[in-house]
Amino acid sequence: MMPTRCHNDGMSRRVVRTGLIIVGVVAGATLIGRRLGYNLGTNTIVRCRQGHLFTTVWIPGVKLKELDLVVARVQRCPVGRHWSLVVPVRGVDLTEQEREFAREHHDIHIP
Repeated sequence: MMPTRCHNDGMSRRVVRTGLIIVGVVAGATLIGRRLGYNLGTNTIVRCRQGHLFTTVWIPGVKLKELDLVVARVQRCPVGRHWSLVVPVRGVDLTEQEREFAREHHDIHIP
């Protein structure tokens, strides 16, 4: 007796198509952010609500340690050791001392 074949080609195509759409949206958001002057990626400078500067991993659509609110995140600030809303900051809007301070203070290295 021949085993019956599972015909789920349509499902696997849908999964692949959905995955490609998600990757495209994430890549597009990253490129738009970079065009606007934000250094999105592994060493993105952010500012918390109390004004502390630090670097973090900021990849649109990829989050394991914070709550994403599209253009801002709720995340732990390693400078003030508190939870806060943080937003990316363009490096050109900061002094060299502020950029250096932010580079010296990085949160954990996971997105």
